[in-house]
Amino acid sequence: MAPATLRLTSGTQRTIADLVDQLGDIPLERIRLHPPPGTATIDDLIQNNDAERATYCELIDGVLVEKAAMYLEDSLTTVLARFLHEFLWTTRMGKGFTAGAIYQMIAGNFRLPDFTVCLKDKFPSGKVERVPYVDFAPDLAVEVLSRSNTRNEIERKRRELFASGTRLIWVVDPDRRTVAVYTSPEECTTLLETDILTGGDVLPGFELSIAEWFRHAEEV
Repeated sequence: MAPATLRLTSGTQRTIADLVDQLGDIPLERIRLHPPPGTATIDDLIQNNDAERATYCELIDGVLVEKAAMYLEDSLTTVLARFLHEFLWTTRMGKGFTAGAIYQMIAGNFRLPDFTVCLKDKFPSGKVERVPYVDFAPDLAVEVLSRSNTRNEIERKRRELFASGTRLIWVVDPDRRTVAVYTSPEECTTLLETDILTGGDVLPGFELSIAEWFRHAEEV
């Protein structure tokens, strides 16, 4: 049987397998086929993400790709947001944003990390503007892995963020109960549950026990 193909508006064809490979082996159920792959725009992304009960998407190579999400992952993000918001409120270093914040990458894709921090120099007016997306990268980006996330998907996203100006990325693995701390696309330190997560040069003074973080996220 011939592989299934997708016809783009330009008349070119490619297999669904080609598309999945291009996007980093993302499961097909997370790839929106409408608008046709390769034709989606930032307006399509904003319309989708603004819709009631919408599943947030990213815009990658003209394709709407759903973000992976599960309950524990969301709880881990929510708890981290609480600790970071308290720190940022006290220090006035910047602002934290949830997964609804859209960032334009230098190569043109639009990314939505699970949680982000932008330092105050990102806001020359001294205020957060009411805009649908921004054309800069966050200083800190956090990804909490879900089971449908793939290594290639996260690696590509990580490289795009660093290329666009991100300085620190935390990749949280709920299964292994670890946090991979990236200060560049290649430089990584993996912290265990017994370790303390710090803000490094981006958020000096921030510290969080990883064990305490997981405990708050899991207990009811």
